[in-house]
Amino acid sequence: MSFHEIRFPPRLSKGSIGGPERLTEVVTLANGHEERNTPWAHSRRRYDAGVGMRSLDDVGDLIAFFEARRGKLFGFRWKDWADFKTCRSSSQVSFRDQKIGTGDGVTTVFQLSKTYRSGEQTYTRPIGKPVTGSVRVGIQDDELRETVHYTVDPTRGLVTFGRAPDVGVDVTAGFEFDVPVRFDTDSIMTSVATFNAGEVPDVPIVEVRT
Repeated sequence: MSFHEIRFPPRLSKGSIGGPERLTEVVTLANGHEERNTPWAHSRRRYDAGVGMRSLDDVGDLIAFFEARRGKLFGFRWKDWADFKTCRSSSQVSFRDQKIGTGDGVTTVFQLSKTYRSGEQTYTRPIGKPVTGSVRVGIQDDELRETVHYTVDPTRGLVTFGRAPDVGVDVTAGFEFDVPVRFDTDSIMTSVATFNAGEVPDVPIVEVRT
């Protein structure tokens, strides 16, 4: 997949709106009951970058970024200000934030992930675009050192240990992350007059699978 490892300007994405979407197929039976299924294992996020524009300079930066991505052609990183780290928004990232696996004495590569909990139900989201330098990893409550005990692939979200974690130990991690996205349009329509009148361009952004 064509992807540029560059982040959309965070000062512009901070004012955007959007979030996760699901695809649920609902069939109503003759007796009134429903059958609900989904072909998606994971949610997909959508955003509108247009509402983050506060000045014509912002619009200029948006157009430059759009042109460099060739519209829909190349994907890029997006900071979702409502959900960009493994802990609560008001907390600091810790290596204890998320369990990403259990040692078996053989496996050395682990996928970063974030688990969402509500009641007894959970959903685990694979994270493929961690922010470089933000990843903290631990084994059984002991924090490890990057480049000494493990390495991180920031383009795929993979943690690789020099030595496989022992059988039964928890492998944990905390980090900040971006969402892999692309523009969901090949055109941006705006004008000085409408922008000054309070109208902002519609700039749809959609998450891509990596």
